[in-house]
Amino acid sequence: MIGKRALDDPRNQLVFHYVRLVKELKPKYCVFENVKGLTLGAHSKFLQELIDALSEAGYEILLPYKVLNAADFGVPQQRHRLFLIGTRRGQKAPVYPEPTIRVTVADAISDLPDADTFAELKETDEVATKWRTKSEYARRLRGLEDDPENFGYLRKFNPNFLTSSLRTEHTEISKSRFVATEPGTTEPVSRFHKLKLGGLCNTLRAGTDSARGAFTSARPIHPIFPRVITVREAARLHSYPDWFRFHVTKWHGFRQIGNSVPPHLGRAVGREILKALGKTASRPAKVVINPDDGLLRLDMSAAARRFEVKHDVIAQRLRKGIEQNNKLTREIVEMVPKEEYAS
Repeated sequence: MIGKRALDDPRNQLVFHYVRLVKELKPKYCVFENVKGLTLGAHSKFLQELIDALSEAGYEILLPYKVLNAADFGVPQQRHRLFLIGTRRGQKAPVYPEPTIRVTVADAISDLPDADTFAELKETDEVATKWRTKSEYARRLRGLEDDPENFGYLRKFNPNFLTSSLRTEHTEISKSRFVATEPGTTEPVSRFHKLKLGGLCNTLRAGTDSARGAFTSARPIHPIFPRVITVREAARLHSYPDWFRFHVTKWHGFRQIGNSVPPHLGRAVGREILKALGKTASRPAKVVINPDDGLLRLDMSAAARRFEVKHDVIAQRLRKGIEQNNKLTREIVEMVPKEEYAS
């Protein structure tokens, strides 16, 4: 986000495509979500250019834009994210959602069985077991209680099947440090944050992809057990329902969660757009059965064979797409009045 023309930076290609899609599809509303750092310092210039580009495309941006905290919308996690809502000219403008309810780490994960008690979870991410769930938040995510604000397809799945729970092996020294760390504080050696049952989770991050070393982001320490949390526990802290499956590896699973908007936060924004449309939501009658989860177990080589493509097809496409992306970049930049760059 450096230079005089931030939109001309190739690192921002996803934003170019976002504006391009809005221009081509002309939806009644568009929602843009990003890190709150986009509102600070030199980065705010890029944000203003994005707003100008959407305005040129025919959209009124609901200003002032808002940084929303997922914790204010029924997600037990401190997660501040910038939201922009754009309204196509001629449509009724929505509003940014107001805080609703807060839930805690205990509400989210205290019912889940300890993964370390299952030998199977050393080799696989799933095991059949039974457990009791008391909190309303967890019961809704587990499918044991109706969620009146859930208008998605009902899912048929086994609530007594613990998934996305591959174990993480720790040394005895690490475990002793985790035990000695007070909940709500940071373990000084690993720098992992230890969750507090009555508090909120710190922001769950994605880590880096394979091109940048394939590092897993720091994971919080469980508030009770001497280990880091599982992917399923992270999913609960992100407001994902238990029927939702992630890749079986911890690296991919945590990246999928850390890169995503918490469902309950996205729902809060969507609810305001629904109000502006003057529509009343209803739940479909169809019940969806989760398909075979075999795809969740594929590594890159197996995936390439499964879809009959070369293993390095992604990298090849990226190289071939550079010229096209540069062309798209120039087109989007042209949407912003040149006088904006006079200085």
